[in-house]
This record gives sequence, structure tokens and C-alpha cells, in this order.
Amino acid sequence: MSTQAATQGSQSFMFDPDVETMPRDELTALQTGRLKQTLERVYANVPHYRKKFDAAGVTPAAFKVLSDITRFPFTQKIDLRDNYPFGLFAVPREQVSRLHASSGTTGKPTVVGYTKGDLDTWADLMARCFASGGALPGDIVHNAYGYGLFTGGLGAHYGAERLGCTVVPISGGGTERQVTLLADFKAKVLCATPSYALNIAEVAQTMGVDIRQSSLRLGMFGAEPWSDALRHDLEDKLGIKAIDIYGLSEIMGPGVACECHAVQSGLHGWEDHFLFETIDPETLQPLPIGATGELVITTLTKEALPMIRYRTRDITRLSNEPCACGRTHVRIMRVTGRNDDMLIIRGVNVYPSQLEAVLIGFPGLAPHYQIVLTREGALDAITVEVEFDPGAPLGDAECARKSKEVTHHIKSLIGVTCKVVVKSPGEVPRSQGKAVRVVDQRKKGN
Repeated sequence: MSTQAATQGSQSFMFDPDVETMPRDELTALQTGRLKQTLERVYANVPHYRKKFDAAGVTPAAFKVLSDITRFPFTQKIDLRDNYPFGLFAVPREQVSRLHASSGTTGKPTVVGYTKGDLDTWADLMARCFASGGALPGDIVHNAYGYGLFTGGLGAHYGAERLGCTVVPISGGGTERQVTLLADFKAKVLCATPSYALNIAEVAQTMGVDIRQSSLRLGMFGAEPWSDALRHDLEDKLGIKAIDIYGLSEIMGPGVACECHAVQSGLHGWEDHFLFETIDPETLQPLPIGATGELVITTLTKEALPMIRYRTRDITRLSNEPCACGRTHVRIMRVTGRNDDMLIIRGVNVYPSQLEAVLIGFPGLAPHYQIVLTREGALDAITVEVEFDPGAPLGDAECARKSKEVTHHIKSLIGVTCKVVVKSPGEVPRSQGKAVRVVDQRKKGN
């Protein structure tokens, strides 16, 4: 990846000026040409897309300008499951260099494939993300994302190496050892889910290690939704700058977008490789820039598994306002939730991320919680399980007081009434990877 050094204020970072600061008209022309080629390729090589295009009455010849993409049908996760395992590949299976897959805990796993060219592109874009976030060649990167079929570990690994960093491929778990190696190897960058990063900070405290005094200066956190409140907590507990990174396996994996170290205001979506839209999740109609809706992504350069108008289910908004860092690519503002994760509690729409924003940083509480979903008659109900911060006063009276205080705070800010159970430190389950924030017990109750 061609890079050069630049300076933004007192912060030094690496970036590719020919691409990341490309004028909008040039970026639009690049996207248009690449998207036309992608549409022609999937129509010729993927029966599923040819059938869907024909049913919608469109062919690649109908695509002239970027706005024409709205004439083409959406792709959803069920399309990958219906074509399991390799039915959406646009190249012969023998040209696929690597396979990744989801866990498949709720049905058939979703399988994604990469050609050698795809893997090179992925490494380049992850390197771009690391550089955007503030990592430098030569930094030691402590990679606590899970390795294996999950895309996080290997995606971060090869991107950091592409930038010229030294990678510690420790994966998740063995948290005491992670704390020790962070101190011994003097890592500059921590890669992890935000919930596991909190776990690392907590275990360090129990070991008597002041991780704020370590060599860490940067955290690249993703793979699960997280709030600005959690960002501030991570930065305080780890003594770092916490950078949001975005991706999903169906599109590529981590590296689709990333915050810049200089501004930290929205994730720069790499528009030379992806086309971003937002739609109304109910009407499916396109929304203007700045309106909040569901994020839809079309890949422009993927070889093995192109995705046309993939519905991510993530709720966000796009911004094309210039960023002070100099990058011109559209910014994806912080994801506030997923429309398939939305809970309807006594007529009130609630996203888990809304509850997180209320709970994280609440006086006397640790930043660990779970939402237990149950059924009371014909209505859904939630119990929010939180725990005291270590050192906070315990006892039945204090638990009752804190529960009432949190219940009132949730009601006043979100408008939903829920039961709050305050537990002792350590009683809420800890994450070794992606956090399980919602526990659905409704089926057990019926």
C-alpha cells in the first residue's frame, strides 16, 4: 500500500493521499465504473443475482449513474443461507483462497469466500484503517480478536502486518496472560471487542497492574455495537484513545470503515471499494444523506463474493461534510443499533445500545450488564442486570436504593419501565469475544 506521512495538529499518521482525499467527482466516477463492472459480473456468473435482476426487470445495461443502483434488488442474510455454501460465489470454487463463516447458532451459517486478490484488498483496507486510527509502522499490535472462522482476528492480523506493525496473535481468553504480555511486550495498539477490552482492564486491576501506565496508546475496537459512553470508559480505564472500526463478514470483515485518530467523528467509509446508502427499513425507500436509516452496502471490487445492496440491519446516518483530517470519503456516524435487535417493550421501541448509554458511567456501577427478555402475559418485558463497581457499598438496602435509582433513570431517558437487578462485582458474565448483551428467555417461558 502506497502511503506517505502527514501531520494533523500534533498527531502524525500515514495515509494514501491519492485515494483518501480524492475529490468527490473523481470518487463518483471511480465508483460508477467499478459498480458497472460488478453488476455485469454477477449477472453473468451468479444465477441467484441473474434471477433476482430479471424478476425486478433490470439488467446491468440499466445502470448508467450511481443513483440507478436503487432500481436493483436488495441482498439479505437469508440469501446467503438459501445458497449455502458456495452458491453466491462469482468465481470457480478453486479460485477461492480462504473461507470464513458465521457460527450458525440460529440456522445455517453464512459462508464468505476470498480470492487472493480479495485477501490483498482486505489487508490493504485494514492497513488503511490502522493508519487512520493512529497506528504506525513498527508498533506492536496486541490482537485479542478471535481467530478462526470469525473474520476479526485474521482481518486485523494481516492488516497490521501490511502496515508494517509487529503482531501478537493472542486471540481471546487467558486474560491474566494477556495482561502480562501487554506489559512485557510493551504493545502500543490493542485490538479487541470493546467488551473484552473492559474485561482486560478489570483483570489488570485485580492483578494489581495499573494498565493506564502501560505502553498502550491506542485501541481498535469493533465487532459489536458500542456507545460513546463506553468509549469514554475504555479511554479512562485503559489510558488510551479508543477508535471505532466497522465491518461485517458478508461485505469483507473488519476494515469497511474506521474513525480517524485526529477527529474521531464518524467512520470514514472506504468509498473506492464500497457504495453506501441508507434506506427507510419499513418502506425500503432510499434516504437522503444525513437522514437516519438502515445502512445498505454494495461491494465494488470483491471478486469471490460480490454483494449487491446488502441490508446490514445497522441503524446509522451518513455524512458527507468535510472532515478536518482531510479525508473526503463519506462518514458513517456511530451505529445506534440494529433494526432486528430492536425490542418493543410495552409499546416503546428500545435498542440495547440506548440502555448501554444510560448504564455506562452511572455512579457506583461497573460497565457490565445484561438485558434479560421475558414474556409477561401477552407483552414482552425486560430485566436489566447490572453490578456494583468494586469498592461500592453492598447490602440489601444499597441494592434496593441503586435499583430504584437506575430504574428511574432509564424511565426518564428512554421512556420504558423495566426491572433492574443490581448484583455484586463479578456476577454479570464477562466477554471473551463478542458480548452477549441480550438473553432471550421468552421461549422458555412459553
